Amino acid sequence: MSSKYLGKILEVDSALLESLDKKMASATGRERILDTIAEENQGLIKKALEVLNSGIVHSADEIAQLLQNAIVVHEKQLLSFLEIVEGGNEFEKAANLARKIARVGNGFFLKREFARKIFLQCRPENLLKHLGYATVEHMLAREDVIEAFSALRFMESQEWMHKTFEAAYSIFTPDDFEERPIEIKVLGPQWREVAERFVAKKHHNVSHLKEFGVIFLNPIKEDLEGKFLRDFALLLHYFHEVEFYAKLFKKHSAAPDFSTHLKALLRGDVKEAQKTEAGEWFIVQRYLWKENSSDPRLFLPRINPESMHWARGERDLTTFGAREDRLAVEFWNNYDWVADYFDHQNELVSFDLEDNAMSLVSTKEGKNERFTYHQREALWTKIFQEYAGGEVEMERLLIENFDKGMIKF
Repeated sequence: MSSKYLGKILEVDSALLESLDKKMASATGRERILDTIAEENQGLIKKALEVLNSGIVHSADEIAQLLQNAIVVHEKQLLSFLEIVEGGNEFEKAANLARKIARVGNGFFLKREFARKIFLQCRPENLLKHLGYATVEHMLAREDVIEAFSALRFMESQEWMHKTFEAAYSIFTPDDFEERPIEIKVLGPQWREVAERFVAKKHHNVSHLKEFGVIFLNPIKEDLEGKFLRDFALLLHYFHEVEFYAKLFKKHSAAPDFSTHLKALLRGDVKEAQKTEAGEWFIVQRYLWKENSSDPRLFLPRINPESMHWARGERDLTTFGAREDRLAVEFWNNYDWVADYFDHQNELVSFDLEDNAMSLVSTKEGKNERFTYHQREALWTKIFQEYAGGEVEMERLLIENFDKGMIKF
C-alpha cells in the first residue's frame, strides 16, 4: 500500500496521505500519484544499487557506506576537473565553474548604491574597527561595499542588525531595484577572520545576499572528504534560490506594501500551524528540522522551495557531468527525494547527494550522524509537484501564494 510505504518514509500516518490523495485527485484529476511515486522510488533504488554493488541489497549501514563511497569518488573527480578550469586558486575555479553550469537568468535586485546608503545611515562600529577605518567614507573608498555588507551579520550585534533592517528596509520601493545578472564573489584576504567565523558557525563556506543578487565564497580551505562536493552543490543551489527570490521581489513590486513583503521574504517567515485540512499545503521556506525536529509542521503536507532549489542545482551539476567523460556525478540525478528502509532496520537511508555528502563529513568528523532531512522535504515537494502538474506549475503556485504561507486546492 503506497500510502503506508511513503508514510513511513515521511514519518506521517498513512491515513493523512490517503485523505490528501483523495482530495488532490478530486481537485486536480490526477490519480495514482502516490502509487506512481512509490514505484518510481523503488525503481530508482534498484537502479542505484545495480551501479553501486551489482544489485545486491545489503543492510542500511552498508548501503549508506556505499553512497558515501560514491561521494568520495565523485568529489575527487570534480576536484581533478577543476584543474583545467580558469582561476587563480581552487575557490576562484569553483566560482567560475558554478557560474558556467548554473542555468539561471537575470534577477530583480536592490541597486548596489543602497548598500552604501545603509552604511552611511547606520554606522557599523565593529566593522570599521575590524578593518581599521575611522569613518564610513574611508571604508567605502577602499573596500568593495557588497563584501563589507556581507560581513555585517558576523561583526555587528543583533540589536544593530534589527535596528538597521527596520530603518533601511522599511522605506525601499520597487524603484530602488533593477534587473541584473546574479553575481558570485570570492572574498578577499581582509575578510579571512570574518570568513572563519562564518564557516565555524555555518559549517560551510558559501553565503549570499538575496536582495542584492550576490553569492559569496569564503576562501577557507576545508580538507575533510565530502566538504567540497557538499559546498559546491550548495553554491549551485544558491544560484536558484537567489533567482527564485528575485521573482518574488518582482511579483510584489506591484503591491502598495512592497517593503512589508520584502522584509517578510528576507526574514524567512513561516506560517504557524498545528494541522491542515485535506488539500492544504504549507509553504515552508526553511529547514525546520534543523531548528526543532519535533516541530508539528514537519508532520503536515508541505512544499519547501528549498527542495526545488536543491533539485535544480543538483540537476545543473549532473547534467554537466553527463557531458563530461571525467565526471560520473550524473549518478545523483533525480535522487534528491529517494529513500527507503533496509534489512528491517529502523534508520532511513537517503539517496540525496547533499544528505550523503553531509553524512560523510559527519563520519570523518567522528560524529557519525546520518542526515535525511533534505530528502524528506524533497519527497513532500515531489508529491506536490506531481499533483500540481509539473515543476513549472509548482513554481507558479509557489510564487502566487508565497505571502499567504499556504496553497489550497
